[in-house]
Amino acid sequence: MDISGPTSRVVVGVDGSPASYEALRWAVRHARLIGATVDAVAAYDLPGAAGWSAPAVDADFDEGLARQDLDDEIRKVILQVGDVPLEQHLVRGGAADALIEASAGAELLVVGSRGRGGFASLLLGSVSQQCATHAPCPVVIVRRDTTGDDDDTDRA
Repeated sequence: MDISGPTSRVVVGVDGSPASYEALRWAVRHARLIGATVDAVAAYDLPGAAGWSAPAVDADFDEGLARQDLDDEIRKVILQVGDVPLEQHLVRGGAADALIEASAGAELLVVGSRGRGGFASLLLGSVSQQCATHAPCPVVIVRRDTTGDDDDTDRA
């Protein structure tokens, strides 16, 4: 038996939205309770990557911005709720596919109820709905303002 460290993983989707901050806080707290690591997964895609209508973009620039956003969100949340073993994963492609793939073998997948895109009036975002339907592990969907943190870090 290996007792050198945590063996279970909690995967969490990170996209910079208020619900994402809530999901990351929830995932870190849960991982601490069960002795797991957190795999924070952010996905980015290039405009027009699947079509022809978008103007030319600099893929390295978009990846750099996505990496900086991921770093910023994790740093803010860890300052609020403390440290746990955490790995960051930046994946090019669709968020739902990236999270479903990353959650293989995980204890749990945690996502926010609404991300940055789509229609704000929907109760459940398309990514969280896809994850709940297709993930190979249990899924927790966290709504904004449910972790009890009263800071304005994620509302800027």
